[in-house]
Amino acid sequence: MNLESILHRPKANWAYGYDTRTIHIRLRTKKDDLNEVILIHGDKYAWDRTVSRLVMKKLPSDDRFDYWQAEVQPSLRRLRYSFLLRSASEELYFEEKGFREDEPLDPNGMFDFPYLNAVDVYTPPAWVKDAVFYQIFPERFANGDTSNDPEGVLPWGGVPKPDNFFGGDLQGILDHLGHLQELGITAIYFNPLFQATTNHKYDTSDYMKVDSHFGTNELLKQLVDACHERGIRVMLDAVFNHSGKEFLPFKDVQKNGEKSKYADWFHVMEWPIAVKDGLPTYETFAFEPLMPKLNTEHPEVKEYLLGAAKYWIEEIGIDGWRLDVANEVDMHFWRDFRKTIKAVNPDAYILGEIFHDSLPWLQGDQFDAVMNYPLTKLVVDYAAKGVIDGQVFAHKIGELFASYPDQANEAAFNLLDSHDTERLLTLCGGSKERMKLATLLQFVFPGAPCIYYGDEVGLDGDGDPDCRKCMEWDEDKQDRDLFRHFQQLIAIRKEHRALRSGGTLGFVHAAEGDDLLVIERKDEHDHFLIAVNSGGEAASVLLPVQQGQWTELLGGTDHAATAGKLKIELPAHGFALLRSAPHTNPVVIGL
Repeated sequence: MNLESILHRPKANWAYGYDTRTIHIRLRTKKDDLNEVILIHGDKYAWDRTVSRLVMKKLPSDDRFDYWQAEVQPSLRRLRYSFLLRSASEELYFEEKGFREDEPLDPNGMFDFPYLNAVDVYTPPAWVKDAVFYQIFPERFANGDTSNDPEGVLPWGGVPKPDNFFGGDLQGILDHLGHLQELGITAIYFNPLFQATTNHKYDTSDYMKVDSHFGTNELLKQLVDACHERGIRVMLDAVFNHSGKEFLPFKDVQKNGEKSKYADWFHVMEWPIAVKDGLPTYETFAFEPLMPKLNTEHPEVKEYLLGAAKYWIEEIGIDGWRLDVANEVDMHFWRDFRKTIKAVNPDAYILGEIFHDSLPWLQGDQFDAVMNYPLTKLVVDYAAKGVIDGQVFAHKIGELFASYPDQANEAAFNLLDSHDTERLLTLCGGSKERMKLATLLQFVFPGAPCIYYGDEVGLDGDGDPDCRKCMEWDEDKQDRDLFRHFQQLIAIRKEHRALRSGGTLGFVHAAEGDDLLVIERKDEHDHFLIAVNSGGEAASVLLPVQQGQWTELLGGTDHAATAGKLKIELPAHGFALLRSAPHTNPVVIGL
């Protein structure tokens, strides 16, 4: 038994309150080293009367480790516990003080989850795990009101550049809500809407005002209300790491230097502020002079930004915030931000833009979720580009999902492209088949999928600015087959809870060098097999299952299991979404 690989800590993603009654306990062991792990648990004040044993469930593995999980609902919300580890030739007990061969009888040496305090439970809004988001870059979605067009506006559909404008606005979005409703969208993520000088609006000049080229605060309120009437929630983009160069406090600093009353609102390295040899003498986002970094530790800065965040929730009725460059803002600010927002609307969604390990921000005191860029990369590498095989994909997914509490995975923001990346169709080399593969995977994992505007009708594009093309509204130029694919995926996901959250996630076929992958999702109501072939040649797999009929939900061929075997055959870049007949509910026996 490889003891060096065994890991558990009674905190973070290893032991946490899933809800106010349920504690999740996890353990890491060397891959394929143990046959079984049993959780021995009870109440520390009444051990002899409450001690119980529970066989732990094996989660998806990675290339080095296995992960085990148990769910416990202690009647008095206290938990002492140890682990019984069983391999083919050895049996050991693992407690807080280390390993031992004899069964521990004294709970004082065991791991301790002192008390499941409801206020400490990390609880993202329940609606998010059922949501399907749609990202809108406002300047390029639709021009509904030409009277507010910026000077020099270009005809709709021209070549996007970093500094040109096409007149997209809030009225254009209002005019096309029917498109989103027909698609099945339940939430919109808007890139910044506030007053700014650029077409992307990440250089905020007034945090309390909708950009005049988009409309007014009142029109945004009308849009939010119209979305809510259609069952669509609204999330805005907050840029609190930095402002724009036209932000009045920064203009005052430019004018009055060290004597400005706003001098401490920014991080100035050298007075007077200037740009020398291409580098600003004040801290910025990256090295962009028009985006000075805000000092969010300053009480007045914090008061102003938190007041703005509260205003749009309280007065306009938005349902959440996406937080730009979130990992460069101090955590004290985000803790106060959460308290401010949740006091107004406990159901508001707080989403951080973080590209790397995000566990420190997902402890229930800061964000509800983060943008799931690790999942983005895995799906793109496997399905869109075909540069990793099914086994590597499965291993990396196992590692990713073990890195966070279940509720963080369920509320994650699962995107495949955005205003910052190449468009998905371009990432797929122009292959609609690969794009369908990628989006199928996006829609069957825990987390809220997000569609970047225009993907559903076949927009392509390289990186910024090409990924920010004008939306195509001429149906003769839209890819309606892709639209129906997205529409069908959304409808299936909405209908079946097993594809959204909870239940079982596993890989029943993921072999080295094999491009064919089979994922299992199931709960008490449904059982799904999701088969995808990212390779350029046809592939098949024979799975050991109980007898039963499997229905193809995406228009392919139904399958019947015979003699305890289910054969799945897929063409190059093909896929199948199979659901077992409810009355048979066959189970996959195992790898």
